[in-house]
Amino acid sequence: MSRFTLPPEDVLRAREKLVLDHFRDEVRQDWDATLSTFPHPHYELIAQMTVHDGDSEVRGYYHDTRVAFPDQDHEIIAFRHAHDAVIVEFWLTGTHLGPLGKIPATGSRHRTRMTAYFVFDADEHLITERIYFDQLTILEQLVGGLDKKNPADLLRLGRAVVGALAMAGTEADPRLTDTTAPDLND
Repeated sequence: MSRFTLPPEDVLRAREKLVLDHFRDEVRQDWDATLSTFPHPHYELIAQMTVHDGDSEVRGYYHDTRVAFPDQDHEIIAFRHAHDAVIVEFWLTGTHLGPLGKIPATGSRHRTRMTAYFVFDADEHLITERIYFDQLTILEQLVGGLDKKNPADLLRLGRAVVGALAMAGTEADPRLTDTTAPDLND
């Protein structure tokens, strides 16, 4: 299919339903149902330049993010269709009640605007969820709610900064950096 041609309406509706089911099942933390939307689960987190590939890695990602934000939710802003993808703009929300990587819980809430590309193959199988967001926006909200005059919150702030710095500088996944330009000659 040409990149200039959208699939028929029934295909777009089926894709949209699958993506909405995926979002709903993530919020319900029904990981079996969420993973059933992929033949092979694959997440790409562009802000962190990390990939979670396969059932085990994606379940680990779900586990870690729900330990950090047990009430994680999505507020959908917009749906867009492309020839091979559904593009969703949404707010990701949650309360930081557990460690986020090396950043200890702050108890703060965040509401972060994100974009996810749900990419489909030629057989209409979901093959990738690629998520774009600004990590600094999340960190700013997690530490911004701390009382800088409270010694306990100052300690929490210091630990969060140390944790964020410890996570900085990790090697980018080459599956995200070794890219090739598209053929635009058609």
